[in-house]
Amino acid sequence: MARTVCSHIIPSLLLPSKSSFFGTHSLFSRPSHFDHVMVLGRRFSSSSKISMSLRAGIVGLPNVGKSTLFNAVVENGKAQAANFPFCTIEPNVGVVAVPDPRLHKLSDLSKSQRAVAASIEFVDIAGLVKGASQGEGLGNKFLSHIREVDSILQVVRCFEDNDIVHVNGKIDPKTDIDVINLELVLSDLDQIEKRLEKLKKGKAKDSQSKVKEEAEKSALEKIQKVLLDGKPARSVTLTDLEKDAIKHLCLLTMKPVIYVANVAESDLAEPASNPHVKEVMGLASELQSGIVTVSAQVESELSELPSEERFEYLKSLGVNESGLGNLIRATYNLLGLRTYFTSGEKETKAWTILAGMTAPQAAGVIHSDFERGFIRAETVAYDDFVTAGSFAAAREKGLLRAEGKEYIVQEGDVMLFRFNV
Repeated sequence: MARTVCSHIIPSLLLPSKSSFFGTHSLFSRPSHFDHVMVLGRRFSSSSKISMSLRAGIVGLPNVGKSTLFNAVVENGKAQAANFPFCTIEPNVGVVAVPDPRLHKLSDLSKSQRAVAASIEFVDIAGLVKGASQGEGLGNKFLSHIREVDSILQVVRCFEDNDIVHVNGKIDPKTDIDVINLELVLSDLDQIEKRLEKLKKGKAKDSQSKVKEEAEKSALEKIQKVLLDGKPARSVTLTDLEKDAIKHLCLLTMKPVIYVANVAESDLAEPASNPHVKEVMGLASELQSGIVTVSAQVESELSELPSEERFEYLKSLGVNESGLGNLIRATYNLLGLRTYFTSGEKETKAWTILAGMTAPQAAGVIHSDFERGFIRAETVAYDDFVTAGSFAAAREKGLLRAEGKEYIVQEGDVMLFRFNV
């Protein structure tokens, strides 16, 4: 699988898989088939049925539950989970479907031959330690893996267990978070220092390049200042031009972070009663980050149960949703992502887009020709579709709308694109 140097949440060309949903619902014939699907600059086999894949890197100190969590949430997870540091050396990667009951409801109503969920890719990155930015514990290699993900899930140990060794000898979420954040900050500072030195020596060949270099220099100096105060790059207010100018650097502290408080089974129903979790909540707020509470041990036990027994098990623990569902929802919220659907007899599919995307842009996630030749989007809200039971019934009831190029796609929209190229 080819990888880009780093990843950005910017929708790129998404080529169709070998299904032919739009062949029966578009005004015009569908473009010829392609061998691969390109998602966020990464290639996947068309047989994987991926609509759009995001990469979330699971990081943390050794022995906080990263690999246990990874194994639990990723089907056929192969990461080892042992009681010693650096058990995971190369990053383990697994793609899981985004759980969404709306997808299966639409599929049933449309009598679709198959339902294709959106997906998220979890990357289990080996434990970081103090000095990682200087190469300690193979740190430079691990930091390079973090540059390739869209968001960071930082697992923080919030449970006591004398049988599981803590790398620092005690449970202290603030210290754990500080260690990892400091290494990310130091890595960014080193990169910025080198880049600023290069910009000083270079001379732009034209006015456009000069403007871009000045924007990059301005952004880096602003970020350098806050990094020296121990704050992340994402806390800096930048202009659009400045953001674009530094995008290629893939700064680690620019990536959105969700703190994953890993608790014991007994704390899952009321995590706020755990003082360690309360501490993580406060830190997440200060660092402009998200927070999710999970029990990696419970997730591990869930993965061994038949699907029909999982809800009852969660209910017995006083919770209604698995950690996987919480993690994905938090990631979508943090990144400002939305889901829309296409639905017909051959296929019902969930598509991931950025909030604020117009109908043509959303169509472009399926194929560039859909955006280029966009005519209109026949659209019905999910609840209205369920009430009506089909596109045809929604049209008869006046629930189906013809939306143009300026329409902002809403969460849960069920859409049928008309285009001509």
